[in-house]
Amino acid sequence: MTLKRLLLLPLQIVVGFIVIIDELARPLYRPLIRRFAELHVVEAAEAHVARLPRFVILVLLLVPLAIAEPLKIYGLLLIGETHVIRGLLILVFAYLASFLLIERIYEAGKPKLLTIGWFAWLIDFIAWIRSSILNWLKGTPVWGVVTTTKELVARAVASIRTAR
Repeated sequence: MTLKRLLLLPLQIVVGFIVIIDELARPLYRPLIRRFAELHVVEAAEAHVARLPRFVILVLLLVPLAIAEPLKIYGLLLIGETHVIRGLLILVFAYLASFLLIERIYEAGKPKLLTIGWFAWLIDFIAWIRSSILNWLKGTPVWGVVTTTKELVARAVASIRTAR
């Protein structure tokens, strides 16, 4: 193993962990996002955001992002310091803010945001990193466990929905 690969390994593990958590949680949060996006007040807010200038949309996106992302790290730190319930509550709040607020602002303003050159480059770069890590993970034994767990979570969510 080269020195470069050895130095990048911790980063790959951290990003891989985040990608795995995202893959496992997707069956849980996607239906919530879909329902939230269908609310009339949310549709009206998204239409309003879409009419704003691109740099105003960028500020609207960055403010909650600057709050939610550090909260995720803080939640993980609390969990690591054995404050599990408090850490999990902060993580859930931060992820809900990301899924429900930040994602809706991004989707509403995406066409205008992608006209900002550096922003479009950053989004492409993040997508490239995510797909690279995902491709790397798919070649590991861990991926089989992730896939099986994801299918179990998806089936559990589907059975809960049909039980209503």
